[in-house]
Amino acid sequence: ADLMTRARAFARVAIDGLLARKGRFDGIGPFENAHIRIDVDDFTLDGFDVAPGKRSKPLVMTFKKPEEVVGNHIAKFQSVRLAKMLMAYDFERELNPFVELGGFLFTFIGDGAPGTGKTTLIQMIAGLVNGYCQVAGYPFAYENFGVDQISSYQGKSGQNCRQFINNVLNPRVIGFGTIDDIDQVAARRSDDRASAGQQEITGVLMDAFAGASTVVRGNCSFGMFSNYPENVDDALRQRAGARWLVDGPQTRDDYIDIFVLLAGKNHKIPLGDHELYAAQEIQRAVAEAYEEHEKPQEDGLMKVYERYMKENGAPKTMADVGTYLHMIKDAEPRFTGRAIKNVTDAIKMRAMDIELPDDWFEKPEAFMHKSYDDKKAIIEELRGPFSMDMVMQEINRYADSEFRYSDKSDDAAVEKLLRDARLRERAAREMEELKKKGAW
Repeated sequence: ADLMTRARAFARVAIDGLLARKGRFDGIGPFENAHIRIDVDDFTLDGFDVAPGKRSKPLVMTFKKPEEVVGNHIAKFQSVRLAKMLMAYDFERELNPFVELGGFLFTFIGDGAPGTGKTTLIQMIAGLVNGYCQVAGYPFAYENFGVDQISSYQGKSGQNCRQFINNVLNPRVIGFGTIDDIDQVAARRSDDRASAGQQEITGVLMDAFAGASTVVRGNCSFGMFSNYPENVDDALRQRAGARWLVDGPQTRDDYIDIFVLLAGKNHKIPLGDHELYAAQEIQRAVAEAYEEHEKPQEDGLMKVYERYMKENGAPKTMADVGTYLHMIKDAEPRFTGRAIKNVTDAIKMRAMDIELPDDWFEKPEAFMHKSYDDKKAIIEELRGPFSMDMVMQEINRYADSEFRYSDKSDDAAVEKLLRDARLRERAAREMEELKKKGAW
């Protein structure tokens, strides 16, 4: 065993040394173009890009607990659900029963103003999944794709992005991939100021998230996060199955809780008339948050909703729902078939909104190590039918996000036009003054 360890260490040092000096060698083109994958032995040869026998790096991150996330109730609730959902994955079948039954969250986008808790959510999800994987003895792969992986070499940005996708999709691990500041990493296809690398990344992500060859096994999930989601390409944004508004603390109770949490315990100041963290109790908070979406939040959608209610009354049938969706489509052309699929996926997820007890994840044999069929039977038994209230809440929640993005995009365009007009007027005035002085 000692000899084997020493041999591996020697080989690793030798490979690292060769990679460091590869620029000195000529005639390595044929090797660089070699791309070989042997599934049985879990061996990948990808030129010099990935060294053979690549070892997984330990996850270094400051994890957050759910109670340390203040506000963002629906996003927090669905994050906890997602972490538990991933752990239902069966490594023998390479499939998750949540994928077969519907409601698995493969992609999502979280948007909100700077400082509202997007990074904290990432730390919370990664922390939960990492903890569950340690209990179950499963390998966990977390990767973030950021602006530092955009390359000036043609095609390299796309390759980096594809490698990121493949690492997370690996069916032998539980994976969680994030793209922070997606509006800076991937560009709109119509943006002529974007770099070629950003356009490559947009293409790779669109193909990976909902392309012809996309296979959702249920072992991983991808999260996109942005302060400016209106700057993300429409087709890429619609590939996000769920929309999370990450708006941070909202109520008086939220602000008391976050101040007490961040201030620490080095004081003797009394708490006062307040039940600490009661507002952060997920079940209560999320029920209230969902109820808020019984009616739309955005002005544009509210007009559609009021017109629908006036003409048709409260929806009672599937035809009524279809009529409402069609009226939304007339007001917002981006509300297409893929948007409807995302809405129905969200409804299925609500129906699968089952409480998998925490103690099931404290011992692997309680749930995680059960057979695929056993896990599927447990989930089927726990789930219930979805209701009209759920349908309307999810339609309004998703449509609200589209109207919110459109409004932000329109506001930005109007602001740009106003600024250009002011600059033209100023230039004309200064030109006249220069003409009077004979300097033009």
